[in-house]
Amino acid sequence: MSIQVQNVSKLYGAQKALNNVSFEIGSNEIVGFLGPNGAGKSTMMKILTCYLPASEGSAKVCGYNTADQTVEVRRQIGYLPEHNPLYLDMYVKEFLEFTGKLYGVKNIRPRVTDMIEMTGLQKEQHKKIGALSKGYRQRVGLAQAMIHDPKVLIMDEPTTGLDPNQLEDIRGLIRKLGKQKTVMLSTHIMQEVEAVCDRVIIINNGSIVANDQTQSLQQNSTRQIISVEFDKSVSKQALQALNGVEDVVLISGNSWKIVADPAKDVRKDLFNYAVKHEVSILTLNREEQKLEDVFKQLTKK
Repeated sequence: MSIQVQNVSKLYGAQKALNNVSFEIGSNEIVGFLGPNGAGKSTMMKILTCYLPASEGSAKVCGYNTADQTVEVRRQIGYLPEHNPLYLDMYVKEFLEFTGKLYGVKNIRPRVTDMIEMTGLQKEQHKKIGALSKGYRQRVGLAQAMIHDPKVLIMDEPTTGLDPNQLEDIRGLIRKLGKQKTVMLSTHIMQEVEAVCDRVIIINNGSIVANDQTQSLQQNSTRQIISVEFDKSVSKQALQALNGVEDVVLISGNSWKIVADPAKDVRKDLFNYAVKHEVSILTLNREEQKLEDVFKQLTKK
């Protein structure tokens, strides 16, 4: 396993930021690490990258313990924090060479050239970092995180400030990196997780509330959503009275969104209702549960 976390807790005085957290991430796996603000995501990432010690439990990266083998751990990790720290007065190419030398990278210039091409910084490489847009600064941060060819990449909000075209480029890069490295990705953009992550770990109030394959998490939701359109008006009360229906929302005209128990297929009851009351069903679809909906269900207070 590239990352092993066992019974980790973190205390800030009387406040418990992490509460007995355990999970594992294997090689060549892209895992989304999700949670609302203040859930403990950044604290967990800082423990894995040796910026913070755990109060209890243990964390290992590529077999090295983050408590007493910090130098070895840092050699294995490329880290892009949420607030990307850069030397704004340095040129892009100069900064990447400087970072690579800190890691002891051999043949540094060819490696810098590779990172510049990989992150799309060719046109910006001779500019000062302070003159770059936020999106290009983020690309510089990604390049420095990968400059020493680490086995594990930990990225906190890696696509912050990128435009739609840049988003697609960086997501493609992350997918490519996931074939060779372990990637742990924290983001609030659920479409990004659906697009690139193999698995999702959701943390809430310092505890793990979900750890599953992205697709399985969506399919094993605690509710189903049905969209239906009638040719005539029907009453909300009548739809709510159907067996298994938990909530009914009018979308527009005679179109409704119905939230129901996943153990009950309400489409049969909707059809029978339409026949009985002499109305026609124009459309009837079971919507695929979005990861955003699952996230809200699991983290709602």
